[in-house]
Amino acid sequence: MSHVFLVAAEDSGDAAGADVIDAIRARAPATRISGIGGDRMRARDAASDVDMSGLAVLGLVEGLKAYSRVKKAVADCADVIMKADPDSVVLIDSWGFMWRLARELKLRGAKAKRIKLIGPQVWATRPGRARVLAQWVDHLLCIHPFEQPFYVKWGLPTTVIGNPALHRLPKGDGQAFRARHGIAADTPIIGLLPGSRKSEMSRVAPTLMEATRIVRERDRRRQVVCMVSPAVVEELRALAASQSFPILLVMNDAEKADAYAAMTVAIACSGTVTTELAAQGAAVVTGYKLGWITWALLRGFLFKSKYSSLVNVAANSEVIPEFIQTRFEPRRIAAAAELRLTDSKVLDAQRAAQREAIRIMSGDGRSAADISAETILKLS
Repeated sequence: MSHVFLVAAEDSGDAAGADVIDAIRARAPATRISGIGGDRMRARDAASDVDMSGLAVLGLVEGLKAYSRVKKAVADCADVIMKADPDSVVLIDSWGFMWRLARELKLRGAKAKRIKLIGPQVWATRPGRARVLAQWVDHLLCIHPFEQPFYVKWGLPTTVIGNPALHRLPKGDGQAFRARHGIAADTPIIGLLPGSRKSEMSRVAPTLMEATRIVRERDRRRQVVCMVSPAVVEELRALAASQSFPILLVMNDAEKADAYAAMTVAIACSGTVTTELAAQGAAVVTGYKLGWITWALLRGFLFKSKYSSLVNVAANSEVIPEFIQTRFEPRRIAAAAELRLTDSKVLDAQRAAQREAIRIMSGDGRSAADISAETILKLS
């Protein structure tokens, strides 16, 4: 019986970890699974009590400020893993934390195979990270076929799994969501997805909230629905309470697919959620803002991709309107959302383009979790 240990440092990693746990148990029920993660992994009896809070940071400067926490968490995680003595360790997303943990495990002589689930976006920025990863991990489970050459160049074996967000949620029932919450079928729903990191609550969420307020004020029949990440529940409750318009906060993860499917337009922080929303048929408007030093470094020296959204990367066009850094302003974001709420041709065209991008991203139709589980079990 093999022993698989998974590590997730933030909410999206916790979700991916939970999916992989389910897939491993479906394939090999006798497999021993343990780990370090969040609520979803803990609900599957696969997460210890190591404190991973405060590790999900946005930007290079913020990362430096969190360095002492990262260093301690790396040591704490390594202690737990060395004691558990698993056959493999799956390090999920969170590039800055996970490569340090992989290095620590290798330097300590851990016998476990070090498997990285989701690599850094080296095709977009800082390709040198591929060499670093190849030095410290044994195998990479990557999202896109076009990522492989960056890693194979440095001798790192890779397996393409597809995008985990595409199969995580079942097809949502927007009508059922409306019925449960007393929202009429003809009421436009504005989705608000302001981020899942604490750093995003101060830098990103207020702008998205203000954009949402502007759109809602133009037609007060519109209903605002905010899907709340477990990592920022208190911050979002406080932010919502300070607003002059009603917001339906949805905190039950089981409602996520239905909520997304019910949304006419979604105003969202850039990230995994934009893919999830697009897959459920919501017309997405996205944006983000980094610290200026981080942004200057990225734009001046490091960032290579035209788009931040993976849907746009797949489509090779700006299907989802992006408002980044200097364009990250409430009125610009609100104007894009308003256009989609008032012009059905624009709305329908975006939804159709999103569907085509999702089709391209879906590959052969197998879930990323199932392909990951298959590979992890072979390596364990």
